[in-house]
Amino acid sequence: MSFSRRSFFSISSLSALGVSALATRVWGQAPPVTSPIAATDAFPSQDPAVVKEAVGVSHGNLARIRELVERQPALARASIDWGFGDWEACIDAAAHVGNKPIADFLLTNGARPTIFSAAMMGQLDTVKAFIAARPGIQKTLGPHGITLLSHAKAGGPDAAAVVQYLASLGDADTPTATQPLTPEDRDSLVGKYVYGPGPRDYFTVDVQENRTQTILPALGIDRPNGPSRRGLGHLGNLVFFPTGVPTVKIAFAKEGGKVTQLTLADPNVMLTAKRA
Repeated sequence: MSFSRRSFFSISSLSALGVSALATRVWGQAPPVTSPIAATDAFPSQDPAVVKEAVGVSHGNLARIRELVERQPALARASIDWGFGDWEACIDAAAHVGNKPIADFLLTNGARPTIFSAAMMGQLDTVKAFIAARPGIQKTLGPHGITLLSHAKAGGPDAAAVVQYLASLGDADTPTATQPLTPEDRDSLVGKYVYGPGPRDYFTVDVQENRTQTILPALGIDRPNGPSRRGLGHLGNLVFFPTGVPTVKIAFAKEGGKVTQLTLADPNVMLTAKRA
């Protein structure tokens, strides 16, 4: 057997990593020319930036999610916490926007089906089986607090029977109740709230154009280099919850008629941030 200079260095680099050329053939792969490992600090976990992209493009970019999954098949099951515990998997993203081609692709490649994906895809028997096995599950909210009935409606005509069935239950379309917020109160909350000495130890509360009340409320909170800006739903008396996570409370306090601080209460975290 003869080896070119290029293949010699490829095999040598593999050997240095404890990976033989024979092993790569057993895995069904040709020996790579370069090192087979391009590790981030998160390795052996998947690269968080790639996971974030995979979930993001699963809303509407079939070509890109196909490219990512073909390169790293496990990404078909990827999920991300957008903030405060608002978890979303690739299949969740496709389901709540009604993107059946992406959902089909993900499921074919190992994504785990859910009652939400079944509702969007018009799988009435599957949805009924979920509810028969776990009565009341139709009230469970999906990522970003989106209801099961909303997922079915996103499925269009093919999911009409599921929409009709869920509507008949009477409780499959009940999002977390919110209270109105006056523009004056909303604008009074905008600012920077600092809770520590570090360069990232603060939150920014801002107002953005409201695309969809369910997904992106006008008022939002973010932390520098955080996974995503989170919308804020108003519970009353300037107490809010971040999108999709009503168990977390964010309360603003006034002093002398002006908002001076916010207190964030997560089951595992309690902190107060002063307005800068």
